[in-house]
Amino acid sequence: MFARDPLADPEPLIGRVYAYVAYRVGDGPDAEDITSDTFERALRYRASYDPARGDAVSWLIGIARRQIAAGAAPIEANVDQRLESAAPGDVEEDAIRRLTITAATAGLDEGDRELIALRYGADLTARQIAVVLERRTNAVEVALHRALGRLRTRLEAGDGAELRQSTRAEL
Repeated sequence: MFARDPLADPEPLIGRVYAYVAYRVGDGPDAEDITSDTFERALRYRASYDPARGDAVSWLIGIARRQIAAGAAPIEANVDQRLESAAPGDVEEDAIRRLTITAATAGLDEGDRELIALRYGADLTARQIAVVLERRTNAVEVALHRALGRLRTRLEAGDGAELRQSTRAEL
């Protein structure tokens, strides 16, 4: 084993990487494949992990980002799939809220979606996001604040109103 094995406790890392990937490409087989590929690459190259450059989850999210960039479908291509695959047993309002946020997020630009996915999908701090994106922490904090503001504006402007009505009719 390695002195500082980044994969010593893989269970929480798998969950966080999958959450990030699912946030970016949608739940299901694509997210599972990308998560699996991420860990396969991490196992193959774990000797190159440098804890001085960031923690293990930041390293893994960086690998996942490259996997997504190499060919995964963008989130807007998966919005319709997500609408059809709401988890069974969800309370109607929770399902509608999630679908509304998904649709509003899909309308943001790629940079905003990436920041939101890193913060809320991968549950990374601004400092960890800065490591992944190779930016300064304060720049990430400002960009994230602005991205959330744009998302809030879309939600308040009623971008999701039509979706909420059609989803209610289907439920």
